[in-house]
Amino acid sequence: MERRRRSLPLIVAAAAAAFLVLAAMPYSGEAATPYSGEAATPLRTDYYRNSCPNLEDIVRAEVARKIKETVVTIPATLRQVFHDCMAGGCDAAVLIASRNNDAQKDADDNESLAGDGFDTVNRVKTAVEQRCPGVVSCADIMHLAARDVVFLSKGPFWSVELGRRDGLVSRKSDVTGKLPDPDMHVKELSPLFQRNGFSPIDLVALSGAHTVGFSHCTRFLDRLYSYNSSMPTDPSFNPDYADQLKQACPPDVGKTIAVNMDPVSPVTFDNKYFSNLQYGLGLFTSDQVLYTNDATKPIVNKFAADQKAFFDAFVAAMIKLGRLGVKTGNDGEIRKVCTAFNH
Repeated sequence: MERRRRSLPLIVAAAAAAFLVLAAMPYSGEAATPYSGEAATPLRTDYYRNSCPNLEDIVRAEVARKIKETVVTIPATLRQVFHDCMAGGCDAAVLIASRNNDAQKDADDNESLAGDGFDTVNRVKTAVEQRCPGVVSCADIMHLAARDVVFLSKGPFWSVELGRRDGLVSRKSDVTGKLPDPDMHVKELSPLFQRNGFSPIDLVALSGAHTVGFSHCTRFLDRLYSYNSSMPTDPSFNPDYADQLKQACPPDVGKTIAVNMDPVSPVTFDNKYFSNLQYGLGLFTSDQVLYTNDATKPIVNKFAADQKAFFDAFVAAMIKLGRLGVKTGNDGEIRKVCTAFNH
């Protein structure tokens, strides 16, 4: 059978529709190898050992409860961390709500962040404050919650480095040019990641987060209907997949309609994203080019063949991500609520 004729499961076609409920369950595979990079960090995995000893239990219980309500919690909570750290450092600036619509969350590139991610962190913060008032930063809660949504969707477990302070500034303008765009190619993605200390392996591993979640149709319509003047549909698409997408996303599709990023196992954190790319099932240009580019294709093939290799690389990249622009000591605060500064 030709690869392009691989049968595909039904695409979920509405962001507001009920997604399959995923019960919180432990990861049955091996824990990923801890990151052992050379970069010094002021963060510690045991930072709250004395000040909030039950922190991780509190976070996981709230995250599991939220996932049972909606599995949108998984990608929403994970993407939120990436957007926060890449834009201005891991300081929970993306959580700030501004009356003037000039905070990080108001940037065009952050409009796609699902509200369930914000709700998850706010719920966890409330629960943590009841047990350990004024101790745990929203930034640290974001990273613990992101680890837990991965773990509870059958992904790897890792020890999260902690000790971040919450930032004192949140500016919409800080986001410009900091985040990858769905239409980017590797030549554009690479410098974006490299300036934050990420290797090509990190780039591909972090892209693997698209193994869970969904995207609004409007984010990739050009690939379906206006690729170029002589070829309306991007030829790198699996033809059957493109046909399914066109059924779910007509040219005049509404802004709220969405499809799964991974049409094979959309609520499980696994390596199917990479085998999907081998079959032309990458939803964004920025996904599929990882397989068509000579520099990243071998990494995609490795992760497609070896899930543990992907998990190990993903953990390493997430720990690197969590060290970007962190505030410690007096360079920040512990917010009382995650959506507003204390001052």
